[in-house]
Amino acid sequence: MQHAVGSPLPPPHQPGHGLAAGRPQAAHHPGSYHPDAHQGPAPVPPPPAPGHPGPRPAPPHQPPPSSQPPVPPARPGTAAAPPASDATGHVRLPPGGPVAMPSAPPAHTVPDPTTTTLAVLLIGPAGAGKTSVAKHWAERRRVPTAHISLDDVREWVRSGFANPQSGWNDNSEAQYRLARRTCGFAARNFLANGISCILDDAVFPDRPVVGLGGWKRHVGPGLLPVVLLPGLDVVLERNAERSGTRRLTDEEVARIHGRMAGWYGSGLPIIDNSQLDIPTTAHVLDEVLTRALTSPPTW
Repeated sequence: MQHAVGSPLPPPHQPGHGLAAGRPQAAHHPGSYHPDAHQGPAPVPPPPAPGHPGPRPAPPHQPPPSSQPPVPPARPGTAAAPPASDATGHVRLPPGGPVAMPSAPPAHTVPDPTTTTLAVLLIGPAGAGKTSVAKHWAERRRVPTAHISLDDVREWVRSGFANPQSGWNDNSEAQYRLARRTCGFAARNFLANGISCILDDAVFPDRPVVGLGGWKRHVGPGLLPVVLLPGLDVVLERNAERSGTRRLTDEEVARIHGRMAGWYGSGLPIIDNSQLDIPTTAHVLDEVLTRALTSPPTW
């Protein structure tokens, strides 16, 4: 008698093999499992009947798929890189520290301010062109350079902005000091990572503790201050072109300009850009910085 699919029945049960005594016999098919099956060597099935294909061989054992992404093969001629122990993809940044005084260059050597990592503080009254000159100077340097504007950082405060035009009080004083400290923190981090900085601020000579003293504490003694001081008529004309909170009254501009005149005789380099355009002023700034690198100012 043949099986329904043409294969012969398995051989009859032999004593001592297969099922336990006293239990009904069940057909054993290759690959099937029965709880009472003998765990010895699997029986060899007989050859298939003529004209009928035999059972398909079991597929080769394959390991379960791994949850790790596949590793691309190394290119010919290159050694495979060792696995990173902490491959997080984050760039490690060195912490920012105080900027030290620039070291004196070797004898008969003229330093190049366009390729040196610098920290510059551009001082001047409202309308002196500090922001425009600083932005132009930073954009055209041959080394990475950041422009940090105090007014931009001060205007980060959107709700509760303390406008000095409404009266100088504790809130406006605190917001100015917060902006200066934030700018100094940003400058130190940029400089620690090899990026030069130029900051602009209206620093008054009659407030040394808050002005230059504050910037020296925030950035470091290596900060190079330069004063940008055009004539009063030029400052008034430029201020009239402003809008929003950055436009001051003529009286306030004249008062600030008069206080800025105290920088004459201070020892700091001063650029009168009354008749200079922005690119020419930036070029003069490079010349001033070259002298400052050769003989740093005392402040």
